[in-house]
Amino acid sequence: MKRFWLRVLLAIGAVVAVAFIQNTSLLAPASSARPILLAHRGLAQTYPATGVTNTTCTASRINPPEHPYLENTLASMDAAFAAGADIVEFDVHPTTDGHFAVFHDWTLDCRTNGSGVTREKTLAELKALDIGYGYTADGGKTYPFRGKGIGLMPTLDEVLARFPERRFLIHIKSNEAREGEALAERLLRLPASRLERLMAYGGAAPIEALRARIPALLTMSTAAEKRCLLHYLAMGWTGLVPASCERQLLLLPSNYARWLWGWPARFSARMRAAGSEVIVAGALVDGEASSGIDHADQLKALTRPIPDIWTNRIDRIAPLVQAEQR
Repeated sequence: MKRFWLRVLLAIGAVVAVAFIQNTSLLAPASSARPILLAHRGLAQTYPATGVTNTTCTASRINPPEHPYLENTLASMDAAFAAGADIVEFDVHPTTDGHFAVFHDWTLDCRTNGSGVTREKTLAELKALDIGYGYTADGGKTYPFRGKGIGLMPTLDEVLARFPERRFLIHIKSNEAREGEALAERLLRLPASRLERLMAYGGAAPIEALRARIPALLTMSTAAEKRCLLHYLAMGWTGLVPASCERQLLLLPSNYARWLWGWPARFSARMRAAGSEVIVAGALVDGEASSGIDHADQLKALTRPIPDIWTNRIDRIAPLVQAEQR
């Protein structure tokens, strides 16, 4: 009986030793690479995230403006890249006349002087709107961007034409497979060298449709990410990466990411070897949506080496990252 338990203990010890050796950061190769910085919606107006739900009009609760840019515009993307962004994220909706409009909200009532469902409008109708109309930082006493956003809602085609060498993350704002198909039709007209600089995320149905048409495109849906991470938690201790994690975009809350085998250096290296990209965002707290890495204390709290970063304040975070790399 003693020999049996000795063998059990030795087996457990061997498993623990393998897990430690395969995943400890102490043995991970050193890296001096600067983390990739993703600017969420370009350089945008920010707002307190507490209590925000899917129906909250965030334009009606912005912080006092520190810059003149509105999210999802060509100017905001220009400013984000100039500030140090490697990737810019933007949102798309189909129009009734076959275009993709770049705009965040499902409806127009919050940010614009229009009303109704965004995807139920023609491109001309959307182009006529003032997208800065609804922004206020003082409960409606003043509207600092009213009258300044007329005609500034771009199309997907305009973004790709304006920034032919830049990387983008495209957010499909629905869970309809036909939108994944329509986006695939548009993207497949691009040269391969341009297509490889793009990624997409959204609902499971459009992402599955898009991935079926363009298998090499990095994509993410909540369902696909959960599947990958659950499989990885089960087998990642061995150093192996499950097939469900191949060619995936993984957007990870910082307070959950640290529980992944080999986080951050070995995990990120394994996912890169599987053709995937890992980007860390702010903490997910009490079920509320994960924020970006937007403040110096959030950046400081990240486990080193710093992983690639999702931020709403590229103007703040890029200089801090650059200073740390010197």
